Amino acid sequence: MAAMTAVTEPFAGPVEGDAQRLGELGYEQELKRGMGVFDSVAMGFATISPVVGLYAVVLVGMAVAGGAWVWVLPVALAGQCLLMSVYAELAGRYPLANGAYQWSRRLVGPRYGWFNGWVALCAYAVANTTIAYLGAPWALTLLGITATPGAIVLTGAVLVLVCSIINAFGVDALKGALRLGVGAEAIASVGIGLALLLVFREQGFGVLTDTFGAEALSGGSTFGALLAALAVGGWAFIGFDATVAAAEETKGAAKHVPRAVWLALLTVGALVILNAFATTLAHPNPADVAAGKDLDPVSTAVVASFGGWSSKPFAFVVLVAFIACGMAAQGGTSRGIYSMARDGVLPGSTFLRRVDKRQAPIGGIVATTLVAWAGLLLGLEATAIGSLITFGTAAIFVAFLLIAIAALYARTQGMLSPRGMVLNVLAVLWLAFETVNIAWPRASLAPLDAPWYQVWAAPMVVAGITVVGVLYLAVAKPHAR
Repeated sequence: MAAMTAVTEPFAGPVEGDAQRLGELGYEQELKRGMGVFDSVAMGFATISPVVGLYAVVLVGMAVAGGAWVWVLPVALAGQCLLMSVYAELAGRYPLANGAYQWSRRLVGPRYGWFNGWVALCAYAVANTTIAYLGAPWALTLLGITATPGAIVLTGAVLVLVCSIINAFGVDALKGALRLGVGAEAIASVGIGLALLLVFREQGFGVLTDTFGAEALSGGSTFGALLAALAVGGWAFIGFDATVAAAEETKGAAKHVPRAVWLALLTVGALVILNAFATTLAHPNPADVAAGKDLDPVSTAVVASFGGWSSKPFAFVVLVAFIACGMAAQGGTSRGIYSMARDGVLPGSTFLRRVDKRQAPIGGIVATTLVAWAGLLLGLEATAIGSLITFGTAAIFVAFLLIAIAALYARTQGMLSPRGMVLNVLAVLWLAFETVNIAWPRASLAPLDAPWYQVWAAPMVVAGITVVGVLYLAVAKPHAR
């Protein structure tokens, strides 16, 4: 009952103690509050991940817009900073796990909050599968095993299990592993990026405005090609809300989580942009990427610059980045499940809200593992896993958009400060545009000769989870609990 009362009670002012603030919001302290501000930053940094983010965008970006693709990254980062102005405000006001659910239900209402929580959980469940699937080939490279579909799925399942075990050992184990992973990734990203840019640059700066004819995939329109590249660029700047997912385990959360969200996004954003420019300028022949002849431009640039000996160490660095990303993403998803389940609004909430003796959300961790394994089975069919990856990013932006709309609505009702109105409106406009841009059915962003349903995967699956969510709301009425 206290949790439902908190929905309509705005925060009146600062209070003493994280547990006291959590109690005011309707919950007891069940998770271990053992993370400092650096650990909070590490959660967001690892989930966004400069290495994973770059690998997610560079090939497709260059394929649709040539060397000119790099200019959409600052635009995408600026758009996400508009969202961040809203995120940081809400993270300080309501330092709770699963902002999509908790913030939305307090600012608009329980139906709206449940639906946004549902969309966000679906999106991040898919993200866990994606991270494991894309990280598996790097493990196979190190082991010298051919990356067949079956081998990728099996290796991905092992990566999911490793990340889940670390999460199950509690927040102390998680933050220790993240410190090692993020430290190695940050050093490698800065070192490799600067070396490629300052020592091994092969191309003149004119390559950064050359599309190499890639606009042909967008009907010959350079503007259309850049829009497609901007859709891809949005993939690189998501995951920062893992810091919010760990809010109930962060000391001084109301103060530190808003700062951590900004630090995670801006540091990763700077590294992604640095390495995107460096990779494009150090690549021996960027036109090959645009023509579809080079399917791994980052490795090509690194190995061509540092020599053949670097292929294995580079693969190791990338694998470390994927494991760190997987740990943080699974940690965020499991805490998101726990946050909703303790309100009794999910099927199986009694199990899903379970916290073990290490004060880890073990019910959510088990569920996250099983869902990620189930998703990996789609990796046996390339078109199926491709559709899953496309949907995941679109759904994440839908959740972002719903949060920004909730905050804007709350400002009109006097629940949030009117001083943030302009940035909030701009955030809604950006997110609405980018959500449509990402979900827009483009053949240029699908594999060659992809079936129609893969091209339309994002809007179709978003529509599907919307229908399922609305039906569940109508039949089960979780908001009434």
